[in-house]
Amino acid sequence: MILLVVVASILIAGVTVYQYKEQSEDYHSDRLERKEEQVQQSVEYVLKKTTYPVTTKNLGLIFNEEIYQIANVQNQRLNIYDLEGQLIKSSRAKFEVDSIANCLSPSILSLLETSPTKRFVDQKALAGDNYKASYTYINDKRFKPIGILNLPYYEDDSFNNMELREFLMRLGGVYFLMLLIAIGLAYFISTYITRSLQTISDMLGKTDLRKRNQKILIDNPSEEIEKLVTSYNAMIDELEQSAVKLARSEREQAWREMAKQVAHEIKNPLTPMRLTVQSFERKFDPQDPNIETKIGEFSKTLIQQIDTMSSIASAFSNFAEMPAQQNETLNIVEIVRLALDIFNEDYIHFISEEEEIITKLDRTQLIRVVTNLVKNAIQAVPEVDAPQIVVSVSSDGDFAKICVADNGIGIEEGFKEKIFEPKFTTKSSGMGLGLGMVKNIVETYKGHISFTSKPGKGTVFSVKFPLVK
Repeated sequence: MILLVVVASILIAGVTVYQYKEQSEDYHSDRLERKEEQVQQSVEYVLKKTTYPVTTKNLGLIFNEEIYQIANVQNQRLNIYDLEGQLIKSSRAKFEVDSIANCLSPSILSLLETSPTKRFVDQKALAGDNYKASYTYINDKRFKPIGILNLPYYEDDSFNNMELREFLMRLGGVYFLMLLIAIGLAYFISTYITRSLQTISDMLGKTDLRKRNQKILIDNPSEEIEKLVTSYNAMIDELEQSAVKLARSEREQAWREMAKQVAHEIKNPLTPMRLTVQSFERKFDPQDPNIETKIGEFSKTLIQQIDTMSSIASAFSNFAEMPAQQNETLNIVEIVRLALDIFNEDYIHFISEEEEIITKLDRTQLIRVVTNLVKNAIQAVPEVDAPQIVVSVSSDGDFAKICVADNGIGIEEGFKEKIFEPKFTTKSSGMGLGLGMVKNIVETYKGHISFTSKPGKGTVFSVKFPLVK
């Protein structure tokens, strides 16, 4: 109600000002046209009565005295210019002639010549007042232009402005009174309507899922309030039932997520163990002179993966982070090269221009990061004619940088923002926990992971860990 009064007062004031302005403009335009028509008639009368030849050169002689008579009779100043824009005669006194433009600008002459009505009105603002100047041709008896008639016109809006101020003051007083009335009515009406709603509002503010909520009891409520109270009390009953179901569902969901995570974590070391056993089975040769070294490497790889599974099981049983962090000073080049030994694909290449880059990480978690990224790269290149996976290790300022690049199918634009979300996957198998786990491990060690990808051309994952200073 208050807003309606305020908006109405502003709109009416705006419309009033606009209306006064339009009326003033129309009045001055009509008045200038009337003045111009009267002056032209006087000019034509002088041209008919003159004994001088009606030419441009004689305009000064023809209107030598008559221009002052026309100005006095019409109460309008006027100036006469030749067709080149040079001042010939002015109705002003001689000491005022210096303030008049002795030559018209080429733009005015051009606009006057190209005007269909052979009339041009120039509008300007001088000293805070609006100023208009009309230009028309003076024609001889054959309607041939011989000069230019200029009528300066100053718009005096002082009377209209005074009327407008008085009207707005009266209108403002009326609307101020209406505003006070509207405030009073709004206060009493809102108080009457909301007296029961305040009780309901207080109870809604106290509603809490974690405890038992009280129902609303109001004596002699109106029909609408009674319906609202009944709906609220019914909602409280349903809310208590939903809270019990929600708590049970959350516990079940938490166990399901834990089971998925544990299954995924156990599956990670099982895959490289299987690959290692298969590789050893194919390449085992009892007669190989280096058989003891290979068996040692084989055993070392299996022991590492078994240690990983053991740490996962320990973490799950203790409800701790998986797996527990055992920070140690590592040569990241050596660990990454060791992690790649479990893969048999001949298109996987390792590059490092440095033999030693020291970081402080958990050996098992670093291997898990590398194996997860490489496994993802392998799954991205099954349909490529010449698959290529390049794993590189380098120093990048204060960080050790690991890059895993492939020329696989790439990642679509719509999937890039979700690629690290748990349970998000674009593959037909798997639970989508791998990259989310990798991101958690990297951020735990104050590192960061990023990637660039072009669909159909490949993907590059970059992992950075702080160097040991």
